[in-house]
Amino acid sequence: MAAAHSSNAEKKIVRVDISSDTVCPWCFVGKKNLDKAIAASNEKYNFELRWHPFQLDSNAPKEGIDKKEYYIRKFGSRSEQMAARMSEVFRNVGLEYSMSGLTGNTMDSHRLIYFAGQQGLDKQHALVEELCLGYFTQGKYIGDQNFLLECAAKVGVEGAEDFLKNPNNGLEEVEDELRTYSSNIGGVPYYVINGNHKLSGAQPPEVFLRAFEVATS
Repeated sequence: MAAAHSSNAEKKIVRVDISSDTVCPWCFVGKKNLDKAIAASNEKYNFELRWHPFQLDSNAPKEGIDKKEYYIRKFGSRSEQMAARMSEVFRNVGLEYSMSGLTGNTMDSHRLIYFAGQQGLDKQHALVEELCLGYFTQGKYIGDQNFLLECAAKVGVEGAEDFLKNPNNGLEEVEDELRTYSSNIGGVPYYVINGNHKLSGAQPPEVFLRAFEVATS
């Protein structure tokens, strides 16, 4: 079939705007499922992915708080059940969910994601992967600048140390995006495909595949 051999120029473009928080486990599961859907339909589409900030708790402490303690405070007796459920969900995408380490304010991670996006959307996407892997599976703290810089180095983001050193760098841009993209969203992950097709929650790959078709037809 001629279509199977179509060149890049003939591929349809799929733009995905993703709103997420770096401490939202469902956002990482959603990313894994989205990546699967992209891998399965790369022959058909050219993808352009942009990550936008969301803060589940903008008042979370900058210095960090023990993850288990934080979830017990927030969800009480349900927290253990939620952790068990998350472990199961993560195993289904080939990951080991960890409740070790600290959680806390995600603003610096969002500033870094914004900065990575200025150097290329592929770098931004790869950075989100590294941040989530570290935070959800290795007990790394999302507010620890050393961890953020490690992730930046792994994906080739240049100048991250100087950028993060000044807490005002990228702050206005992130706050602007929070207003633009997050103010009308009830929860994350949240996806807008080609500007009009909207999905929320950690959808399975087949839902993304259908959405790509609908958004490009």
